[in-house]
Amino acid sequence: MTSPDSGVPRLVIAAPSSGSGKTTVATGLMAALAGRGLAVSPHKVGPDYIDPGYHALATGRVGRNLDAYLCGPELVGPLFLHGARGCDIAVVEGVMGLYDGAAGEGELASTAQVAKLLRAPVVLVVDASSQSRSVAALVHGFVSWDPEVRIGGVILNKVASDRHEVLLREAVDSVGVPVLGVLRRAPQVDVPARHLGLVPVAERGSEAVDAVAAMGAQVAAGCDLEALVGLARAAGPLPGGSAPWTPGPVPTHHPTRWDKGSPQRVAVAGGPAFTFSYAEHSELLAAAGAEVVTFDPLRDEQLPEGTTGLVIGGGFPEVYAAELSANEPLRKSVAELALSGAPVAAECAGLLYLCRELDGLPMCGVLDASARMSERLTLGYRDAVAVSDSALAGAGTRMRGHEFHRTVVEPGAGAAPAWGMRAPERRVEGFVERGVHASYLHTHWAAEPGVARRFVERCRTS
Repeated sequence: MTSPDSGVPRLVIAAPSSGSGKTTVATGLMAALAGRGLAVSPHKVGPDYIDPGYHALATGRVGRNLDAYLCGPELVGPLFLHGARGCDIAVVEGVMGLYDGAAGEGELASTAQVAKLLRAPVVLVVDASSQSRSVAALVHGFVSWDPEVRIGGVILNKVASDRHEVLLREAVDSVGVPVLGVLRRAPQVDVPARHLGLVPVAERGSEAVDAVAAMGAQVAAGCDLEALVGLARAAGPLPGGSAPWTPGPVPTHHPTRWDKGSPQRVAVAGGPAFTFSYAEHSELLAAAGAEVVTFDPLRDEQLPEGTTGLVIGGGFPEVYAAELSANEPLRKSVAELALSGAPVAAECAGLLYLCRELDGLPMCGVLDASARMSERLTLGYRDAVAVSDSALAGAGTRMRGHEFHRTVVEPGAGAAPAWGMRAPERRVEGFVERGVHASYLHTHWAAEPGVARRFVERCRTS
């Protein structure tokens, strides 16, 4: 095992474009390495919540995001070391194409930038289904585009036949980049998708387990695991001064169950309808003195006993609108907590759940707004400033966030909006009412740890 100070062996799995097979290869590699007894640390470049769920299933560890836009480049290394503490190897799945980042921001938030920040070698996954010798030009272009990005090997995906493999290997050999794996088309590793990407692990149960096992078997059979581990061990030392991120000192006294002497109990929505949450949020809440308890709005009819704060993250309430609406006791319990002035933080899916209705079905009614599915995809990074004082942030606090939804809330903002967006367009968005902060914007609290501390303090005083 390698200590964080000397650098965890690590690889970045990237591709020329989305749809090349990054998730299959990255998840399969994690599963294959874990199956050989290695402690594998899983990471994902960018804001995506879904892929880390598959990574966690493959490794038995929490999947963590590395987002240079949301958290800043300076936190990429520390957050990586925090997640990789005690591990033998780390696998980082990229986002989009290798050099694609935040729109109009150069390399910011790209897989290439994260690879450079981590000084990690890159393995390029190429969809070879419709090419042969041309793959050489493609690989050459990606290798030469940025000399600071070290592409240490190629995995050829969706190869049609033995003859096709020979042609591809000859082409890549001419570029001087080793082929570290060849994968054939395999329907059993496919993961179903819908309006916002892959279907999350929590919704698929045993099907997800089987799919991840198939990915692991495919990578183990088609890739040179020893060469990949060797490449990971050749990663350069992390930049000087890098130390693991920490959420802060966790209180030494934590009750094993709620009692009246422990007033700051924060309930966090989970289950299949609310799967989007960064692990660091709960860690920050715990470090601020909260007891974090997860509940499932599809099953639980009441908030956990003693709840004084509520966090409802992202997910797919539109898929489960009927079931959420049918759970009337919990909807009333949420509304009562919100009306009491207790702090409630709701992001995207949480915003929809707090509305009066979603696609015509009754929701919690905390906000005088209605939500519905839309044909339009809203997607992208946002530069935002808090417009109103809330349980999360004081007015004027700047944060960066990410929007990703196919729903519309009307009106889009309350009398006291949550955020003012600075880019790509100026507008106000979200709701601040009593202790409620509800918005479409996903934020990463590691970038602003004061958010969690402020929220827990409001739990104590509300």
